Amino acid sequence: MWGRSLADSDTQLNQSSYYEASVQRPAPCAPLEGDVRADVVVVGGGYAGLSAALELAQRGMSVVLLEAERVGSGASGRNGGQTIVGYASGQAPFEQQLGAADARRAWDMSVEAVDLVDQRIAEHRIDCDRAQGYVYVADSPRKARALATEAADLQRLGIACEWTQGEETRRLIDSPRYVAAFRENRSGHLHPLKYALGLARAAQAAGVRIHEHSAVTALQRGPQLVASTARGRVTADFGVLAGNCMLPEYGPAVAPEIAPRIMPVGTYIVATEPLDPALCARLIPGNAAVCDNNFVLDYFRFSTDHRMLFGGRVSYTAKTPANLKQAMAQRMAQVFPALKEVAVDYVWGGFVDISMNRAPDFGRLGDRLYYLQGFSGHGLALTGLAGRLVAEAVAGQAGRFDVFAGLQHRAFPGGALLRTPSLALGMLWHRLMDRL
Repeated sequence: MWGRSLADSDTQLNQSSYYEASVQRPAPCAPLEGDVRADVVVVGGGYAGLSAALELAQRGMSVVLLEAERVGSGASGRNGGQTIVGYASGQAPFEQQLGAADARRAWDMSVEAVDLVDQRIAEHRIDCDRAQGYVYVADSPRKARALATEAADLQRLGIACEWTQGEETRRLIDSPRYVAAFRENRSGHLHPLKYALGLARAAQAAGVRIHEHSAVTALQRGPQLVASTARGRVTADFGVLAGNCMLPEYGPAVAPEIAPRIMPVGTYIVATEPLDPALCARLIPGNAAVCDNNFVLDYFRFSTDHRMLFGGRVSYTAKTPANLKQAMAQRMAQVFPALKEVAVDYVWGGFVDISMNRAPDFGRLGDRLYYLQGFSGHGLALTGLAGRLVAEAVAGQAGRFDVFAGLQHRAFPGGALLRTPSLALGMLWHRLMDRL
């Protein structure tokens, strides 16, 4: 087990977040007190839980959402801000396990997930610095060949791509590091915490009762569900577990059967001082978000106030890497030598949940309890889709949810004691391969 150290580390990693510094949070929602009744109890106040709660309330159900810390305080409020079509796994797990028709349905739903972000921004007037455009880059000839295949696959699936290689790559990104790149405009980026807080406001306006600082420590299953916190209980007909890798931190016995199928992975971001807008426009023409295709990847974009937000590094323990700020600044300077001397104002990180095959893991525990996890770095858009699908399933229309529930997922090898070192050894091999 990861133990409380994961939660403690996660809290520490959010002490110098640019996202938290650039928003004005509302007053905290009161913790749960006493016994309450609802049609549905949702555990987790990130994108998945907020989306599920909003969709359920819009279908006329009474919903109570329980969040262990603050809304959006986990991965939903501190990620890279990239809205991406498709899945971290690619299409392979869907095609191999589900067949061509359902694999195509899953792909189309990933595009719907990105469109849903824009629909919610418009419907609920969420001011979250939305920008269109996504650039995929490769830093070696071998990776360029893989990138060309990825671009061809996207074109086959209906996403228009602008391909460049060699010196032409500078049209999309002014960096000496990359030998090929392509751009597509269905994906893009936004301010993730502003979006999370906007979803919370929309959910509350729809009637959802949100309780912060209300960690679920126990969950009784049966004809009805009873979710217990330190100071109260929610009795509900249905439940949605959307706590991802943090769920076992507060309630190890809440859903022990699904916890081994995801692994918490630390990822980190720095934000520079505000830069000259002309420099930003030169380095990333068109203000796209960017990500390379290494296994241990770098991802970056500019904020609306012209800071470089540069993400990368990974950790498979709860320990924050040493000299994180300096190491991240060095990685950024390798990509953009023009940023070698700029000041870094913020450095933060957090834990995302990955599945073994990098495909999302949605399913049921009995007839009344649903879970959403394993977004594997593609969660900004897919969590919104997940919330819609689970609401459809609770309302009796489970066809789309069952496309994902049909995927088979394996536990990480090694058990509670050995899965972390086993994965770390595997990642060392992938880092070496990235350098070839």
